[in-house]
Amino acid sequence: MGFFRMIDKGKGPVRLFVGGVHGKEGFTAIRALKRLGFNDIRRGKLIIYSCNPTEYLSTLDPNYYMSQQGMEIIGLIEKYRPSTYLEAHCYREESYGRLTDPSRRSRDGVPPLIELERGVLIGSVSPHIRKKLFKREDICLTIEMPCLRSPRDEVDGLEVYVNFLKIVASSETREELEERLGRRYPEQVETARRYAREFFGEYPPF
Repeated sequence: MGFFRMIDKGKGPVRLFVGGVHGKEGFTAIRALKRLGFNDIRRGKLIIYSCNPTEYLSTLDPNYYMSQQGMEIIGLIEKYRPSTYLEAHCYREESYGRLTDPSRRSRDGVPPLIELERGVLIGSVSPHIRKKLFKREDICLTIEMPCLRSPRDEVDGLEVYVNFLKIVASSETREELEERLGRRYPEQVETARRYAREFFGEYPPF
């Protein structure tokens, strides 16, 4: 179920989008990732990778990055050195409350995810890699939508999810991304900024 695609338009920003980070999430995320194409970037590179299914291990667990899957992802980051890194996830519907719970920071050590619309959630990537592998100005995002129960299922929010991926892919700087997302999701972008300041201090501007 592994999937790899590189869209190469020469010099410019490098983006790395990874799905299937743990468990069987790739079966859902690949539906959206495969809809990214050549016209979704103006220049630079877009690398799309979906991992093979594995046993579920949270990326908040430091042991994740010693697993085969975790080391594979670190290898991709070190090889391509992306300035934009996005993890495409999915979640079981019963997990929605836990992921968006305001007390998630005290419980799990990270801010809650933020709903864009139609059950699509966004947040930062694991702090275990955010500060260690990326620069201050880099874009590092997680996006989630409800998981498919079967390959034929329709996913509520799939178009929102795909549209977000396309906006991230086609944005060349953090400022451009914030401006474009802020027009559509002003409250969510401001909340993301506040969570970042509270959690990382002034480390990631967004």
